[in-house]
Formats: sequence, structure tokens, C-alpha cells
Amino acid sequence: MRAAVLRQIGDEELDLRDDATTTEPGPDQVKVRVKATGVCHSDLSVLSGLLPMPTPCVLGHEGAGEVVEVGDRVTNVRPGDHVVVNWTPDCGTCADCLRGEPYLCMSFLAEAFGDPRFRLGGDAPAFGMVGCGTWAEELVVPWQGVIKVADDVPFEYAALLGCGIPTGVGAVFNTAKVRPGSKVAVVGAGGVGLSVVQGARIAGAATILAIDPNEAKHPIAKQFGATHTATLDNLAETNGLLTGGQGFDYVFEVVGKAAAIQTAWQTTRRGGDVIVVGAGAGDDNFQMSAFSLLFDGKTLKPSLYGESDLKRDIPLFVDLWRAGKLDLEGLITRRIRFEDLNDAVATLKRGDAIRQVVLFD
Repeated sequence: MRAAVLRQIGDEELDLRDDATTTEPGPDQVKVRVKATGVCHSDLSVLSGLLPMPTPCVLGHEGAGEVVEVGDRVTNVRPGDHVVVNWTPDCGTCADCLRGEPYLCMSFLAEAFGDPRFRLGGDAPAFGMVGCGTWAEELVVPWQGVIKVADDVPFEYAALLGCGIPTGVGAVFNTAKVRPGSKVAVVGAGGVGLSVVQGARIAGAATILAIDPNEAKHPIAKQFGATHTATLDNLAETNGLLTGGQGFDYVFEVVGKAAAIQTAWQTTRRGGDVIVVGAGAGDDNFQMSAFSLLFDGKTLKPSLYGESDLKRDIPLFVDLWRAGKLDLEGLITRRIRFEDLNDAVATLKRGDAIRQVVLFD
């Protein structure tokens, strides 16, 4: 089968192979034929080494497909089912899961560093990104790593439900719990940032400001529900006009940079919430004074994977899509083929796309 392989960290291009295979699924595992997979900034983070993964590694973590084989003990899905790949499967028994925080479960993610489920050229082992590897025609994951989805949901839409939508919309619904009528700002208008914008609109925010230095993204943000847009240069003026200089109730950082967190902090009102959604580098430190932390009364909240539980949230997202409230089609900038993946990576690096989706059929 075909698979896009990162040979070593720092490579400019992926090795697009046609001689990859998967391991056979164990009794608690599922084999999925991937039908659609997104090209996400987190994939770039593995390419650059910002997110550590062992190599060689089949990239991709946002995908959907059809179950082709299940292990003897698997009961949640069967061959023929349509599924979303869940890159943070929860074990259900660890302390994080028992606290009701499945998005923090590391049981299966830890296995991704020691369990290569791909073979290249017949016998050379290769890992899957975060235990997945959706940039391959098939993959093997634990049964907790697939969430069944209705057959009428197009695979390219279902793929977005595996990362971009739960990360962005989930940050609004689960982490911030945005209140109707509130004022929201979003720092970064990429694919996940636009999902945050959509979530804020659905939650009933009265004012939604999309902040991005690339003005070409501003009209797109308005299509998804932003009421206003700003660059960093006119942010202070816009903040003054929209909030009287008081700041926003909720500000979401969706860039993954300490400077962007600082921007979000400065744009938030006293007593407001700063929600960190972007994945930053380990050595990119955010600093603030202890005085400001206490007396401004602001809350700094991380939102890993939108604090989503895909078993609960995917049906909700599908219902919102059916109701015409969640725009999935608009997020897809390009539908591409496997052979276009290196070009897609270059396009994403330039910031010229929201979401590119690979279709395998």
C-alpha cells in the first residue's frame, strides 16, 4: 500500500512509498482502510521536530475510513463500519480517565514510541504519528482509537472531526464554556482558529474578533462567523472600539507561540479567560509578572484537544453539521491525491490553505 514516510527529522520532503504494509491487528485492535485524511499544522510540527516522534514515521493523525478487520475481543465496531480515527484514545482505567479527563490519557500515546505498526519494503519497521499514521492507505489502531460515524457523513468531513473540529470547537464548548452574548477574540485564523470562530458563533457570542497578520484570512474568518477582524498593528484600536478598552471575555490563542499567548493575555479583560489551544515549542517560554497574575484576575487555561471526548462529541458535531450550524465544507481548501502530499506540506508552510484533505479513492 501507499504511505507517506518521514525518514528523519528535518527532511524537506516525505518519502512517498508504495511498498508499505501494516502489522496484523491483535485481539484488541482494528484495521482501517483510510478514505480521507487532513493535512494539519501538527504534521508540520513532527516534520520540524517540535512534536517528538520516532522515525521512520508515517505521518498523519486526522483521518476517517472504513473498518476492514477487527480483533477477536473488539465489540464496538465491525468490518464495513465508517469510523473517525481518534489520535488520543482513552484506556478508561487510568487516573485521568477516571477523573473524566480522557483527553489527558497517555496509555496509548506512550505505545506510539515503542510499537511500530508499519513495515516498509517487507520487513523494516516504521512508526505511525501518535500511533496513527493516517497518511497511509491502511492503519492498525486499538479499538479505542476509532469512533463510529454515520454512513451518510462524507469521509472528508468525518476526517475533520478527528482533530481540527474537536480541537477548535471543543475549546469553546468544553474548556471555555463560552456564554451567550459574550465577547470573544481568536488569535490566529488558520483551520483550528476558524473552528474556534465557528464554535463561538454557535455558542451565541455577540462579538467575535479574528486576529491575524495575514489580511487575506480576514474575509474568510467573517464567512465562518467573525463579526470583526484585526491585525496586530490595529489590535489596540479595535479593542478600544469593541470593548471600550476593557478587553474581551474570552481570548483563544491558536498559534502556538509565546508571543501569541502574550497578545491574548493583553487582549483579555480583567477577570476574563485566556485559552491556549496552539501547540508551542518546549523552549518557547511565556512569562508574566506575579503581580499581574493575581490582581488582573485573569485565568490562563490550556485546552488540549479541546478537552474533547470523541465518543460524546462526534455525535454532537454531526448533529450541528446536519442542522447547518457547523460548516465543514468551507474548511476544505483543496481535495488532493496522495501524490500531492509534498506539495500540500509546502502549501501549508506558506499559510496558503485552511485544510487540505487527501482522498484515497
